[in-house]
Amino acid sequence: MKDFTKYQGIFPAFYACYDGAGAISPEGVRALTEYLIGKGVKGLYVGGSSGECIYHSVAERKTVLENVMEAAKGRATIIAHVACNNTADSALLAAHAESLGVDAIAAIPPIYFHLPDRAVAKYWNDISAAAPDTDFIIYNIPQLAGVALNSALLRTMLQNPKVVGVKNSSMPVQDIEMWRDEGAIVFNGPDEQLLSGLTAGAIGGIGGTYAAMPELYLAIYRLFGEGKIAEARKIQDACCQVIYRMCSAQGNMYAVIKGILRENDGPDCGSVRAPLYALQPGDEAIVADCARMVRELTEKYR
Repeated sequence: MKDFTKYQGIFPAFYACYDGAGAISPEGVRALTEYLIGKGVKGLYVGGSSGECIYHSVAERKTVLENVMEAAKGRATIIAHVACNNTADSALLAAHAESLGVDAIAAIPPIYFHLPDRAVAKYWNDISAAAPDTDFIIYNIPQLAGVALNSALLRTMLQNPKVVGVKNSSMPVQDIEMWRDEGAIVFNGPDEQLLSGLTAGAIGGIGGTYAAMPELYLAIYRLFGEGKIAEARKIQDACCQVIYRMCSAQGNMYAVIKGILRENDGPDCGSVRAPLYALQPGDEAIVADCARMVRELTEKYR
């Protein structure tokens, strides 16, 4: 039986790192990698929604992953999201990720056209075939992709021995229970329900706000493992309040998060790529408020 311990834990979804001109910053990528590994996270999820992947070229996505791997040096489990909105580019990124030695690749379904399950399965299997020695993780995020994983499709995919699990970012916790019952490992996606997802059987969490407050999510995971659910719930509730405050800004949440990192002496990841909305007048006060909340909560619950 396969050992999945390398997937147990907290995986921040890696942010796009830009220089002052809005280009990918290799130095920023390496700095963020070092920063997060130094916080004690289990691994990194690179090239997903938080990484603004749909706004990057194939070459840019290669650059990001190359610099993550160079900085990580085997100290963390690396999952590379490789999906593009066509099979050829996705397969190219899958093969590139395998050549770098990532632990797993992941992919959303094709977006825009609503394809039948058989076409989605072929897309995923073709990507997996381009990285035949690497684990494959399905990324289920129906609210953005417009396509939802279902049990029949998952059973079809699990016939591929490289398919090991699901990054589940749908909101119903019941989905985690269903995918787990089909034999897949499951990562909880929505940050607001990490504790609920772990209770439902998630092996760990992959989250877009984890890098802004890693100590808090690490504490939730640790307390859950110790059976201290009431204590973990207090931290989960506190994280949700920070997230709600982040989302009150006019700018995109990732622009806010990158501001929080700068405010709390983390690496400078720049802004976000258009058409995502950069910080707007008045947002800096929200950034400062969130940064303060994170500092205070980290001091309280670390």
